[in-house]
Amino acid sequence: MGKYFGTDGYRGKANDTLRLDYALKIGRYLGYYYGKNRHARILIGKDTRQSSSMYEMALAAGASASGATVYLLGVCPTPSVSYLIRKENFDCGIMVSASHNPYYDNGIKLFNGEGKKMDPEVEEAIELYFESDEELPYATEDKIGKVLNFEDGLQLYISWLREMNPLDLSGMKIALDLANGSATTTAQECLNEMGATLEVIHSEPNGININDHCGSTHPEELQQLMKEGNYDVGFAFDGDADRLIAVDEEGNLINGDYILHICGKYMLAKGKLKDNAVVTTVMANLGLYKSFEKNGIYSVQTAVGDKYVFESMEANDYKIGGEQSGHIIFKDYENTGDGLFTALQLLAVMIDEKASLKKLGEDLFIYPQLLVNLRVKDKEAVLKDPEVNQVIDEVANELGNEGRILVRPSGTEPLLRVMVEAKSDELCHDYVYRVIDFVKEKGL
Repeated sequence: MGKYFGTDGYRGKANDTLRLDYALKIGRYLGYYYGKNRHARILIGKDTRQSSSMYEMALAAGASASGATVYLLGVCPTPSVSYLIRKENFDCGIMVSASHNPYYDNGIKLFNGEGKKMDPEVEEAIELYFESDEELPYATEDKIGKVLNFEDGLQLYISWLREMNPLDLSGMKIALDLANGSATTTAQECLNEMGATLEVIHSEPNGININDHCGSTHPEELQQLMKEGNYDVGFAFDGDADRLIAVDEEGNLINGDYILHICGKYMLAKGKLKDNAVVTTVMANLGLYKSFEKNGIYSVQTAVGDKYVFESMEANDYKIGGEQSGHIIFKDYENTGDGLFTALQLLAVMIDEKASLKKLGEDLFIYPQLLVNLRVKDKEAVLKDPEVNQVIDEVANELGNEGRILVRPSGTEPLLRVMVEAKSDELCHDYVYRVIDFVKEKGL
């Protein structure tokens, strides 16, 4: 990870750590980098937060000043940018979004010409340009670029979703929580066209209500709606619609672990799993690993972050992978997570198996889990301390096959993350605090 670009782009508080002048420079650099002797073609999308238009305009101005032809997709899901780059042969794409973060944050996520996360060397070059006095040449005369609206872009994306998932949803009642975000531009239209009867909440973005007590990080209202109403399934998206948390007919949460369980088993039965493998991060629940083992599915574990999940999938041609947060990647179709695509895949399984979401997920036992963050002086020193490691090993041995402990540093803060899964909440609490109390006593 660079100084500015992390695993998911350049993210920070708008007009604070996420600087507008740097957005202009990103546009300038990409227009220059992809535009040797021609007009580069660059696609820009955004979510609904108040600052997104500001960054969209800065990026577009910078890129066109370097000679690029810029196409503005407007408010859209992140995966639609990735898809349209490939379909329409753009040189690269940009998404302005801070995903599930509060409205006052924002981010700039870059995609290469294959709709994948931008090559690290390009991001490194942009970071050097941020802090250098070098001035890139401005385009002049007919070399100056244009900024155009990509009028039918989202319709192309919705048509493709329907083509890949040819479902008849007549008679299905679906509740949607659109998080006042990007899903407001696609989910309702797509599912309506497929015949579903919809109840929609949090679909009126005003710039500051994105993810505000709604969406995949706060699905409580959707759960309540599912308990009170007569719906087949509920779907909650995050701010940029690349994640999905589902809710079954009784109001139970179906998170990314459940989705991997349901879709993984279904794909195995249909002979669609390469090497019978599903990719997860190390934070997936122990219950998921036990379920996979029982069903003959091979678990591939990566570090936390969809970036690492996709790298493993790409290197080995694995077909499905994802995170507990609902970021699921179906590699034969897309290079990034897509909440709406994931919803359609779940609906396809429900229809084909003639089973409710609750029925499809009922053989997965999710172990109680507790994750506690502890602020420390030096997280690396704590992890190298022999006595701390001895306590961690003791906990692991006591848990045996009926639980696990995972201790890792935060990627961005001076925090130690201690996570335990065990058969009861009480056990989780006892084991987590055995480690935390020991670290505190040592004054590390």
